[in-house]
Amino acid sequence: MSDLKNQRVVVTGGAGFLGQAVCRQLDKLAVKDVFVPRSSEFDLTRADHVARLFDHAKPDVVIHLAAEVGGIGANRLHPGRFFYANLAMGLHLIEQARQSHLKKFVQIGTVCSYPKFCPPPFQESALWDGYPEETNAPYGVAKRALGVMLDAYHREYNLDSLMLIPVNLFGPGDNFDLQTSHVIPAMIRKFCEACDKGLDEVTCWGSGLVSREFLFVEDAAQAIVQASDQVSVTEPINLGTGREIQIADLAAMIAKICGFTGRIIWDASQPDGQPRRQLDTSRAKNLFGWQAKTSLEDGLAQTVSWWQKQLAACPPAVSAK
Repeated sequence: MSDLKNQRVVVTGGAGFLGQAVCRQLDKLAVKDVFVPRSSEFDLTRADHVARLFDHAKPDVVIHLAAEVGGIGANRLHPGRFFYANLAMGLHLIEQARQSHLKKFVQIGTVCSYPKFCPPPFQESALWDGYPEETNAPYGVAKRALGVMLDAYHREYNLDSLMLIPVNLFGPGDNFDLQTSHVIPAMIRKFCEACDKGLDEVTCWGSGLVSREFLFVEDAAQAIVQASDQVSVTEPINLGTGREIQIADLAAMIAKICGFTGRIIWDASQPDGQPRRQLDTSRAKNLFGWQAKTSLEDGLAQTVSWWQKQLAACPPAVSAK
């Protein structure tokens, strides 16, 4: 038990999409001593910067959310960078945690670490049953390796740690840049802009036949903070809803919420990614009683509403393709 209220907590990536939600949950828990390192001051891919961070912040607990990641397109463009940056950040932070006798290190993993053809619902024990889907394998393997490092450091150095694996996240404040965004914000932007411009069709990547599971960002943040406060295990823990949806059905749902009534065209020349994603979340429920609270429909409505307000405040200069 970490008793986070009385700990000095460093949240890497705390200014990002998930990080801001985690910081809000820490505030709800009345955690007063929280430090968010900024990339302009601390380059976490450099060991000397990480050492300086620990010397400056003197953390008791590190919640490591910082990552370089994006959708399928970004993973195809930057496989080397995504592998290096994510592995280097975790590597230096975990080693410095050992040297500094940190009380707890919380690593956020990725559903991309699971094998490409992992049978759903994915169980944590299946992480090493095959190679990840090729387009995001460098990112997924880097995160896998950090889980192995944490287990090894626990066994040899008694470093208390936690590995949490959230499924695809979404919600207000997500990344809506079409070059780097994930599927939900990309679709929301395309459908909203199509409505604004009076377009009668929208093109989406892939076949639409693959399936995904999505977790509202505030639910994920609540799980991360609760687990950080209450759980100490070396085994990875899935975070999700357990609800799987086909991408074509997701697109229809988002189009309806956005008010788009035109035609959806599927560009099958673009990759689909992993065939299916659905997590077994029983370990999280059994260990600390956590279950997601926000339905996909409610979460999408909140996210669309947020994006429409952004559009109203600052109309986009470039139309969706």
